[in-house]
Amino acid sequence: MFRGINTLKLDPKGRMVMPTRYRELLQQQTEGQVVVTIDTEATCLLLYPLSEWVVIEQKLAQLPSFNSAARRIQRLLLGHATEIEMDMNGRVLLPPPLRDYAGLHKQAVLIGQGKKFEIWDEQQWNAGRERWLKDSAEDLDALPDDLKLLSL
Repeated sequence: MFRGINTLKLDPKGRMVMPTRYRELLQQQTEGQVVVTIDTEATCLLLYPLSEWVVIEQKLAQLPSFNSAARRIQRLLLGHATEIEMDMNGRVLLPPPLRDYAGLHKQAVLIGQGKKFEIWDEQQWNAGRERWLKDSAEDLDALPDDLKLLSL
């Protein structure tokens, strides 16, 4: 399980160093093979261990091709999906088109989301977090019933 928030620097080539606490797990799960793609709902990237991505890719391939919403998701997620390998120093090279999409320049935020990571530009993450915290009280009615019963 990937959890937590990490502020990272991108080098001039667009590489980021995966935090040490995730490296060993990624090496064990997929020998450092990961897939990065865009998020279709937010201006960030999604990074999956290859084994997790394969499951998603199979589900996406089964969607009906005549459904315009399904085709949109297939085009965006599969079309931008790029397999990358973590190097010996724990770095992953984020492709320029994906960095451009997410507005990634020098400072990034890596957010653990269970089976995947989100990669955000630090300023966009901070602005989004402030907005989500402000809006959270107004969104209580929109929560699924199961989440309303969750005790933290």
